[in-house]
Amino acid sequence: MAKNKSLTIGVAALAAGAGAAAIAAKKHKTAQNTALKKAASSSRKTEYRNTELGKQEKNRKGIYYTNGNYEAFARPRKPEGVDEKNAYIVGSGLASLAAACFLVRDGQMPGSHIHILESMDIAGGACDGIYDTTRGYIMRGGREMENHFECLWDLFRSIPSLETPGVSVLDEYYWLNKEDPNYSLCRATVNRGEDAHTDGKFNLSQKGCMEIMKLFMTRDEDLYDKTIEDVFDEEVFDSTFWLYWRTMFAFENWHSALEMKLYFQRFIHHIAGLPDFSALKFTKYNQYESLILPMQKYLEAAGVDFRFNTEVTNVIFEKENGKKVAKAIECKVRGVEEGIMLTENDLVFVTNGSCTEGTVYGDQNHAPNGDAEVRTSGCWSLWKNIAGQDPAFGHPEKFCSDVAKTNWESATITTLDDKILPYITEICKRDPRSGRVVTGGIVSCKDSSWLLSWTINRQGQFKEQDKEKVCVWVYGLFTDVPGNYVKKPMRECTGKEITEEWLYHMGVPVEEIPGLAEHSAVCVPTMMPYITAFFMPRTKGDRPDVIPDGCVNFAFLGQFAETPRDTVFTTEYSVRTAMEAVYGLLGVDRGVPEVWGSVYDIRELLDSSVKLMDGRSPLEIGLPGPLNALKKPLLHFIKGTVIEKILRDHDVLKEGML
Repeated sequence: MAKNKSLTIGVAALAAGAGAAAIAAKKHKTAQNTALKKAASSSRKTEYRNTELGKQEKNRKGIYYTNGNYEAFARPRKPEGVDEKNAYIVGSGLASLAAACFLVRDGQMPGSHIHILESMDIAGGACDGIYDTTRGYIMRGGREMENHFECLWDLFRSIPSLETPGVSVLDEYYWLNKEDPNYSLCRATVNRGEDAHTDGKFNLSQKGCMEIMKLFMTRDEDLYDKTIEDVFDEEVFDSTFWLYWRTMFAFENWHSALEMKLYFQRFIHHIAGLPDFSALKFTKYNQYESLILPMQKYLEAAGVDFRFNTEVTNVIFEKENGKKVAKAIECKVRGVEEGIMLTENDLVFVTNGSCTEGTVYGDQNHAPNGDAEVRTSGCWSLWKNIAGQDPAFGHPEKFCSDVAKTNWESATITTLDDKILPYITEICKRDPRSGRVVTGGIVSCKDSSWLLSWTINRQGQFKEQDKEKVCVWVYGLFTDVPGNYVKKPMRECTGKEITEEWLYHMGVPVEEIPGLAEHSAVCVPTMMPYITAFFMPRTKGDRPDVIPDGCVNFAFLGQFAETPRDTVFTTEYSVRTAMEAVYGLLGVDRGVPEVWGSVYDIRELLDSSVKLMDGRSPLEIGLPGPLNALKKPLLHFIKGTVIEKILRDHDVLKEGML
């Protein structure tokens, strides 16, 4: 064949002259090279058809996902050109600090090139925990964690402990939860402190189970802008399952059905641990001292520049041919307007939105309303200003426009003497001052009109806390209805009145309640108008991608950025978005750990289906006439196979079914 081609070329040269011959020869060489490339490509594809080829190819955001421990312990090479880059991180919450840590550890960016712009005078964002000399101890919330927070643990394995030299925060956490595992001895109460005897049961009807399974199998796009009450009815809402679910995760009936589905899939491996919280793990101290401070110290040691009292009001973009470049940061430093000019070498990371924005603080004698202190950081305004420049930056109004549907209130009650402690011990069956697990998660007052829940984590929750005092965290999902004892909505109550309502549901004799609330405890209420804003029904594009399409030096972080399969209102989500943002913009050549794949594990699916039905097998569900008659003959085909074994191992197949 090669000979014939050469002959053809020669004839062409004789006919058309030397110039034509040169052109033909060039075309021939190009064709030959193309053919060789195609052959080599085809050969590679054939040779590697059964290997991992292509699994580490980065997506259009500049990242790829991985699992297992091969990449979990690997260190990436230093990204090209990182020494010439700077990073500006807006906010200093968990997501922002995590982004800074990944820039230092994996991006190997000089710490002095990283600038954290924070409107407050303290880091931490929603992960707070402080002692206010005028009010008392304050914790707006707590953080429930589990084994498979893959990005979170990837981060904290590298953050040094502040208490134990030579070990990481993860080491400390691991040892603590091994030695003192978490579980609850009383999940809910009724009739003023009596055990509600939920007894680990979900009490779902067959129809309720089918509604949950149907949601589980529904495509994401079929749930856009739908609420939970669009897909469930009283079969689910009247069950103990819903009591567990909404009090643990703070879901309301009008929240997103899509987010409900994502939660169910994300934590399918923990369905069995839902009734007693044995799936959960907690830090030693409050979230600020256990998580935020170690990160801040790590970053300060690396030379990272923290700029407090700096409120960012906008990021200005230049857009051309689909390319979007952040060109300037507009901010106020102690109230004075300033600007930071940017180039493509300046990376910008913004936490858009905040669940604790606009928190209203009360105290023992004042409700969190009226002229109470309101702390704002401008997160929602910043996102609106950014979003107004391009549809790819999301739609903040979907989340922050209806505070009646996104608020609830929490309070920190600190005991001052021994008088309340016996009522606590009676319910949780543990000594609250032992330093070990106390309630093991929230105790929900099932018949509370506020749907009040309370929890006591290991004491002291604050490192410098008086060992005789106990800090109790309380929250109510329904803030606009009168209480059972205090005939006022929770949002209108002082700290003392919230304590009275709590003591009432604890079973304290009515005549003792006012005195104990006045003299034996101090309470700080916090009203949070946007605390569940991320659960509002949404559609595609309402949450912007971590790295919006076309952006070359800009990324979003935190609970209102979009990342596949994971669930908001978790520490993991904040850290995951931070890792994706840094790896994508900086070109870090290391895989982001994928969301734990329990939803694809047949063992977890079988186990959870049996647990959800309180020990009944899905095979015990009655099917319409002819189908029910076919069940046993069909099961006969699996006899003696591995399918029979796995079904028996997970109590799906029981004696007498074959």
